[in-house]
Amino acid sequence: MRRLTVFLMTTILLMSLGSAAVLAQQAHVVQRGENLFNIAQQYGRSVEELAQANGIAPPYVIHAGNQITIPAPGGGAQAPAPAAPAAPQQPAGETTHIVQRGESLAIIAAQYGTTYIVLAEMNGIANPDALNVGQVLRVPMRASAPAPTDTGAQAPAPQPTTGTYTVQRGDSLAIIAAKFNVNYLELARLNGIADPNILHVGQVLQVPGAPPPAAPAPAPAEAGPAPAGPPPPSTANTGGFELGGQALSFAHPGHMRNARMTWVKRQVKWHGEPASNFQHMIDSAKANGFKVLLSVIGDKNAISGNPAGYYQNFANFVAQLARGGADAIEVWNEMNIDREWPSGQISGHNYTQMLAAAYHAIKSANSGTMVISGAPAPTGFFQGCGAGGGDDDCFLQQMRDAGAANYMDCVGVHYNAGIVPPDATSGAPVGSSGHYSWYLPRMMQLYRSFFPSKPLCFTELGYLTGEGIGELPGGFAWASGISLAQQAAWLAGAVHRLRGSGYVRMFIVWNVDATHWGADPQAGYAIVRPGGGCPACDSLRVAMGG
Repeated sequence: MRRLTVFLMTTILLMSLGSAAVLAQQAHVVQRGENLFNIAQQYGRSVEELAQANGIAPPYVIHAGNQITIPAPGGGAQAPAPAAPAAPQQPAGETTHIVQRGESLAIIAAQYGTTYIVLAEMNGIANPDALNVGQVLRVPMRASAPAPTDTGAQAPAPQPTTGTYTVQRGDSLAIIAAKFNVNYLELARLNGIADPNILHVGQVLQVPGAPPPAAPAPAPAEAGPAPAGPPPPSTANTGGFELGGQALSFAHPGHMRNARMTWVKRQVKWHGEPASNFQHMIDSAKANGFKVLLSVIGDKNAISGNPAGYYQNFANFVAQLARGGADAIEVWNEMNIDREWPSGQISGHNYTQMLAAAYHAIKSANSGTMVISGAPAPTGFFQGCGAGGGDDDCFLQQMRDAGAANYMDCVGVHYNAGIVPPDATSGAPVGSSGHYSWYLPRMMQLYRSFFPSKPLCFTELGYLTGEGIGELPGGFAWASGISLAQQAAWLAGAVHRLRGSGYVRMFIVWNVDATHWGADPQAGYAIVRPGGGCPACDSLRVAMGG
């Protein structure tokens, strides 16, 4: 950005008797969390006026410490001087809180009976997901949100907003804010939204400026046969962020409801049986008020002899599940490793052929069923991609190059190697600490980079702890220091990070109710612990807004 030039007037022009004083230009030092829109509101100016006075080009990026010239209204027209912007009133009985490992702003807010929006404003935090261990926060001592500011002085009247925006399916406040070059907390304040994570399709928001132009309508197709290709993506079940859990026995729907989960994930292992054998998974989910995601894998050995034939048989099977009422289907699982796909045939191109066949079949059977691509195993073991196995980054690149974006509604992602808080991007206490797979933000960025037009669906995300169960197996010793409290706090923190990104559609907790404890310690990931308690359910409920 060009360096901002500040024009400070050193004299006040004196007018003849009976004339009003002409306003001098003012200087405003940008504070952390401010943007050009809320500064313009403070002084009763428009964004365009401030941008023109300071030589700031769209998208109007400014930084803390910059000085902004506040021009006189009307380019020098006579007007009464505006009152200085009032500082926010301090909440009664204020104290401080030192951020602990694993805490999020929402978790801290819940402790003090307030909201994370209030804490963000009190502490000048532009990004509520970015906290540092040891950071000192101002917090209200009383368990109530601070009262609205009332300084007794007349605040300058803000410029009226010049446009509205109607919330579309799949929108989040962060996505909408990005369209108008403002902070999503500012949009929340502007529209009186207590929880920026709760929007409704059709809701009309005030925005700083005219709405962005609608995307041009596609050109009409020429006469003749329609070209081959995927059916148009369905919008059903592809709306805002939702939480769910993978249930092995689906024995704890009450705990899941308490955690504000609306999805249950069940895994289907298909070996040629009719789809009716798995109908009970769909029916039991519906009977308990949940949407159901079926993660479907087949027989890897059956792929080897006739891949194309198997892909179509598999597609026919998942189409029957969609017809039976499955709300979402994940097409296969961790297909980049030979545990799940035949060695010698592992590639993102081969998998995309299966995905394409499944997508067409599912959408033909039930256009409302969401299709999620199988999540690769996150790994750097292979140091590249070969027919015997591949790392997830190059496997995703192969999928992208094969056109996989045309055959999915959502990108499947797995993250279950959490050994650090969900906002950490470095510092995992392991020898391979530089690899992205240890860090949730880096995983999000990686997967988003390959399919920027598609939302992400975390179909497995969990934190492993042996507390209350026993010593972790050797291959999972990296998680030996993780406590049950950290599991609960980090899952809640993951909700805030994923939900606040604006591009994550679904978070499936891995897992709800596993009891198996062996070489693969599934029970250590479970949120329902031996004895029936679920500490993480409470933290998830708070993170989801109550």
